[in-house]
Amino acid sequence: MSQSPVEPIAARAEALFRDLRFGSVREWKERTGGLAIGYMPIWIPTELLHAQGVLPVGIMGGGDELEIIRGDAFYQSYICHIPRSTIELGLTGALDCLDGMLFPAICDVIRNLSGMWKMRFPEKLVRYLDVPQDFDDEIGGAFWRFELEELSRELTARGAHPYDAEALRRSIRIWNDSRALVRDLYALRQREPWKVPTHELYLVLRAGLVLPVEEFIDMLRAYLEAVRADDRRQPLDQARVLLTGSFCEQPPLGLIKTLEKSGCYIVDDDFVQVHRWFVRDIPTEGDPMDCLVRAFLHDSIESPTRYIGDRIKGRELVDRVRASAAEGVLFCAPSFCDPALLDQPMAVAAMDEAGIPWTAFKYAENNGQFQVIREQAGTFSDSIKLWSGEVVA
Repeated sequence: MSQSPVEPIAARAEALFRDLRFGSVREWKERTGGLAIGYMPIWIPTELLHAQGVLPVGIMGGGDELEIIRGDAFYQSYICHIPRSTIELGLTGALDCLDGMLFPAICDVIRNLSGMWKMRFPEKLVRYLDVPQDFDDEIGGAFWRFELEELSRELTARGAHPYDAEALRRSIRIWNDSRALVRDLYALRQREPWKVPTHELYLVLRAGLVLPVEEFIDMLRAYLEAVRADDRRQPLDQARVLLTGSFCEQPPLGLIKTLEKSGCYIVDDDFVQVHRWFVRDIPTEGDPMDCLVRAFLHDSIESPTRYIGDRIKGRELVDRVRASAAEGVLFCAPSFCDPALLDQPMAVAAMDEAGIPWTAFKYAENNGQFQVIREQAGTFSDSIKLWSGEVVA
């Protein structure tokens, strides 16, 4: 049997995913001489870094392939797993290729990790990005623009290109192209989830954390073309589910595969949010820095890490269930993740009020055994297929 056109693309993405020494980043630095700046996995102004010749590198811990030896000594037993593996990567030299780390405002644990990084790696650029909680252009906007300008000056002091408005405008257009392709990929999976297995989609998204955005765009286009051309994947009688809660620490790849094997088509998720942080393209007319600021204030997705003002928690999740024609929700959160687990009761209440079936379980990024979760998800899928009246729409 001839090779599927998808296989070489998926294999490259998985190789990048499993490379905990970040060989592609090291090769890029040797080839360009540019700065590479790591960031934690929610969102940072990637357009600004790109415009100044910097490679943004998403760091999502060590997953289930890194043995934690020293990292456990830095955090209590009731703290989530991702800071342990991230500090382990730093202490073992895996992140030596990075010229700095950015820590977006996620939670108190990540704030603590940013302080730890300053102490352990004083020669590196380390910055905690404290995002606005007031979304008025004159208040939160002024604060956020000041933060971005400060970051830009720090990057320049480290050897990045000086800020240039036209360069930022070009970068915004490029990242808009990237996000548009990711939206196309998600839309295809919603329509025909058998063609886009979620574990494959996830690997492609993860590849986009370490590749230059131009190469990521090429990979997205190639993957979309290959998936559309491959007619060997046929639909199965599986429940359509939305998976939520995994916005920071990511589930092991084996857990995603387990959920798919349990009889679930994952038709929406919150993996690797940096690729879908904005709900629409960032405009490029006028001052591009102002465009970047206003996009964060007014066009960001809802996330447990972002204040939503007077809006009701859980309502956006109900809207996503309906938009994706999901038949149920899997609340899949890391153990001890305060933002996800504190939001979950309100989201569960919204599901109950809307009559949407749900189930919940927790994981750690280094889990290796999933039998209990497989049985739980499989029972949930069976109950939907046997007793649900119709797809929520």
